[in-house]
Amino acid sequence: QVQLVESGGGLVQAGGSLRLSCAASGSIFRISRSMGWYRQAPGKQRELVATITSSGRINYADSVKGRFTISRDNAKNTVYLQMYSLKPEDTAVYYCNGNGITGDYWGQGTQVTVSS
Repeated sequence: QVQLVESGGGLVQAGGSLRLSCAASGSIFRISRSMGWYRQAPGKQRELVATITSSGRINYADSVKGRFTISRDNAKNTVYLQMYSLKPEDTAVYYCNGNGITGDYWGQGTQVTVSS
């Protein structure tokens, strides 16, 4: 199995910054394809925020391009999401995702709330 543990969420004012972390443990080989972040706001479907492959290829949602930066430390099996210029519409539960040959694995989620 794979365990993904997120940290770093919280309450921030619009224009502020937050950094999310996700530490992976267990059968890491099962998420060898990519890691990333998704979010789900109340009443909305879960959506992609950013992903990064094991080779470093990055994909961002249009809504966060230029404001969010995803990175990973393979030695620590950890992926980060640095969020700048946060907006109230970024408010959501942010989920860490790991993807590999056996499918998707998810963390428990961390709440990010951006006040106007």
